[in-house]
Amino acid sequence: MGNFRGGGSSGISAINVELQKFFRETGSLGRFKASLRENVLGSPKELMKLSVPSLVYAVQNNMAFLALSNLDAAVYQVTYQLKIPCTALCTVLMLNRTLSKLQWISVFMLCGGVILVQWKPAQATKVVVEQNPLLGFGAIAIAVLCSGFAGVYFEKVLKSSDTSLWVRNIQMYLSGIVVTLVGVYLSDGAEIKEKGFFYGYTYYVWFVIFLASVGGLYTSVVVKYTDNIMKGFSAAAAIVLSTIASVMLFGLQITPTFALGTLLVCVSIYLYGLPRQDTTSIQQGETTSKERVSGV
Repeated sequence: MGNFRGGGSSGISAINVELQKFFRETGSLGRFKASLRENVLGSPKELMKLSVPSLVYAVQNNMAFLALSNLDAAVYQVTYQLKIPCTALCTVLMLNRTLSKLQWISVFMLCGGVILVQWKPAQATKVVVEQNPLLGFGAIAIAVLCSGFAGVYFEKVLKSSDTSLWVRNIQMYLSGIVVTLVGVYLSDGAEIKEKGFFYGYTYYVWFVIFLASVGGLYTSVVVKYTDNIMKGFSAAAAIVLSTIASVMLFGLQITPTFALGTLLVCVSIYLYGLPRQDTTSIQQGETTSKERVSGV
């Protein structure tokens, strides 16, 4: 199985493979309906399996919001980046992989780099808000654990079967739609009944939704053909690039902390990408083979 570390060509070939699967399964409306009937309506167990990360992601988002409401922005920003090493730990525990000391160093270096890139000095405000730091830290701990678990769980499901990536996404997001719809109607049900569900949706909003959807699908490709840790590195690189774009488009000022954070992110990506034993696929029977070798 190819991966993205080999360069842009391997990444493009991985996307081509998934696109071929997509057109093979959805080449016509009838084939698309048959695929949905077989893999969604006809596979309740698989649908329930993919509902797990959907529910966990919903809990994560709500816990993150609760944490931000009860912690200073700077504290929240620092503690929430613990999801990066947490994802690495979940990868080791759930997928029976090993990371070298250099890889662990690069993971924590990435965590520090992202913190510095996103760092903004606290500003005084006249609005006094009651906060419960204990509740905030508890909520962010749950959010961090949920982030690591859900991402690695989804990776394990993707790599443990030959089911199409597109079908897996449909299975997962169907559950997510149900969960979020319940939350929306519980919080803003009266306004939705009065103004309609799509009130305020402009062409710009739809375009942002489209970009988010494409980004979500591409993230799934990254997870399937590399791993969740590499997804974290990709997200960090995206943060750096978006900030640089803000500098060019909106005149954002580069700070020393941003420059240092960018350097740490770049160095951590280089260190993690150094040649090493492949960790992008779930290895089975590895222990048995090692015992045989040692016995010889």
